Amino acid sequence: MSETFEMCPCGSGKKYDDCCGPLIKGSAKPQTAEALMRARYTAYVVHDVDFIINTCEKSEEIAEIDRKATEDWSRNSTWHGLKILRTEKGTASDDEGVVEFEATYSQKGIRDVHHEIAAFKKINGEWLYNTGMVRPTTVVRDTPKVGRNEPCPCGSGKKFKNCCGKN
Repeated sequence: MSETFEMCPCGSGKKYDDCCGPLIKGSAKPQTAEALMRARYTAYVVHDVDFIINTCEKSEEIAEIDRKATEDWSRNSTWHGLKILRTEKGTASDDEGVVEFEATYSQKGIRDVHHEIAAFKKINGEWLYNTGMVRPTTVVRDTPKVGRNEPCPCGSGKKFKNCCGKN
């Protein structure tokens, strides 16, 4: 983890070392599906791709997670916050649960919201991410749109269309 956090990025209001930190480091296990969801979001913020991969259920019916795509999303995004919209089951006494959430982030000046309904299963006493259904959202820019013939905002001195605006 390259960054140090006082408060946990998951938005719980707790200190990182009293919230998601011990889960990501492996010194504690999440007791609820929501706790695992919060830790997985925080793992994206702190770029701990191993935690994200290791907390996914593995079975023949579930596609293997794309490590490079996950790492790219984690590292190339500015993470703005997690909002838990609802939970179903997923308590310490349940074997499955659902967490609907929104994770807000920006990439290349475009702010986006990842809205997902995530299913979790407790296998051998451990909560794991099972599947997710992404809900489409409207993209809202952080900054004004750059015109094709304007200077590229990356500072290269080239026109946007000949630099970062290439398809």
